[in-house]
Amino acid sequence: MDIKINYSKAVSQETVMAYKQQIAEAQTMLHNGTGKGNDFLGWLNLPKEITAEHLQDIQTTAQLLRQECEVIVVIGIGGSYLGAKAVIDALNNSFEWLQNGKTQIVYAGQNIGEDYLYELQELLKNKKFGIISISKSGTTTEPALAFRLLKTQLEEQQGKAAAKDLIVCITDKARGALRTLATQEGYKTFVIEDNIGGRFSVLSPVGLLPIACAGFDITRLVEGARRMQDVCGQSTPFEENPAALYAAARNALYTSGKKVELLVNFHPKLHYMAEWWKQLYGESEGKENKGLFPAAADFTTDLHSMGQYIQQGERLMFETVLSVAEPNHHVDFPYNEANLDGLNFLAGKRIDHVNKMAELGTMLAHVDGGVPNIKVEIPVLNEYYLGELIYFFEKACGISGYILGVNPFDQPGVEAYKKNMFALLDKPGYEEASKAIKARLA
Repeated sequence: MDIKINYSKAVSQETVMAYKQQIAEAQTMLHNGTGKGNDFLGWLNLPKEITAEHLQDIQTTAQLLRQECEVIVVIGIGGSYLGAKAVIDALNNSFEWLQNGKTQIVYAGQNIGEDYLYELQELLKNKKFGIISISKSGTTTEPALAFRLLKTQLEEQQGKAAAKDLIVCITDKARGALRTLATQEGYKTFVIEDNIGGRFSVLSPVGLLPIACAGFDITRLVEGARRMQDVCGQSTPFEENPAALYAAARNALYTSGKKVELLVNFHPKLHYMAEWWKQLYGESEGKENKGLFPAAADFTTDLHSMGQYIQQGERLMFETVLSVAEPNHHVDFPYNEANLDGLNFLAGKRIDHVNKMAELGTMLAHVDGGVPNIKVEIPVLNEYYLGELIYFFEKACGISGYILGVNPFDQPGVEAYKKNMFALLDKPGYEEASKAIKARLA
């Protein structure tokens, strides 16, 4: 069984089938490398290119870090941490930080919060910790700042010689500040290939090493991605290709006037999968004044905050519902003699049955209220199906971006805030920009 897509409550079969030729052309551009951004297609065939030796190297490194460290800090921003966190959070026990003796995975470099970094450094005091630093260049402000702070702390606590064995760098194969430092210091390294962008990098060491450090089976994750590489392949008929159907349905809804795609789930472990998805689609499609705005909500939680707007606000959105067919655990609802809460009608039923009826009832209500629903169903939350889901979303994103007519693999807009920030910080080389922006603010 694979992940499944159902768009019957969103667009008609006829409307989706009308995209068949556009999908075929987009697939051809991807697989022949003739479209925009074709120098960033390394993710496309990555699952099947990953060797057993490569996976073993990652697993061996992860095991060494797990044996030596109470805490492992993953330093990265955007795609350099979101994919790993999405998978780890989906698979972890919800209360994993209370589990004694288990290596904890924490994150840095994804913000510039002074209180956050102070509290992280306080946590790491008197603990043996390791660092996975992820950056192609080594100069991206947020992760570079965090790495300098934590590298200094690690060397002070463990000594420079011992610290060397607790730092792993995932970076460019030949150039950049982090590569230079790793070579000078003798750190263990893994390569981010030039043709893989950050938001498409979760199946590279960027995602695989942290996931392995958290104790999960990256071989099964890759196997799931390989399966979906076949299922979503160029030779798969359009009617049987879930990535093609998803791309067609969401573009049809965009063409009909919808402006927001709301990825919702009824499983709290999928919160960060939605955060990864938001970057994947927002950074890939949001350019040239085009693209659906990717948003996310956790149900039923957010039905008690955003549910009113979704049901009766402006009709600018559709929902993609990320559904998990079978939970990993079984809990029955108990009978109570007093029945003060009036819930005895649920006695003996699985909690998941209640959740599924909430899911179905919400979908019906929102469709009736003018919010079309696409459903993406995962059989169960495990490494294999998360691998399928990751590749499914990646492939659909590449197809969808080409249908939209943009380059899905660049992100020129993210540089604007950096230029202003550097000018305001008086970074060398930004003197004229600094004068201009300060005059403007004055």
